[in-house]
Amino acid sequence: MSVTVHVPGPLLRFTDERRTLMIDGASTVRELLALVPPGVRERVLDERERVRSHVNIFVGDTNIRDLAGLSTGLQPGDDVFVLPAVSGGTFSPGRGALP
Repeated sequence: MSVTVHVPGPLLRFTDERRTLMIDGASTVRELLALVPPGVRERVLDERERVRSHVNIFVGDTNIRDLAGLSTGLQPGDDVFVLPAVSGGTFSPGRGALP
């Protein structure tokens, strides 16, 4: 059974526009990232093979930073989410709440 990797919009160009990747043969997040397309991996990991500070990886609903990092174990059927940080924009008092 595979692990499902959920790919964010900015990385779809590296997955032939596929939002999910089914990956077999990975028992840790580190092994999983070795099996995803190179363009995804290069944008998730830095030159020291660490998760970039603006990227979060979740196994299920838990951030791997709260688990064992890249050594976090995977089970068949797990869902892995790659989430880039969202920031920027401006706040204008008096414009009301965001939709």
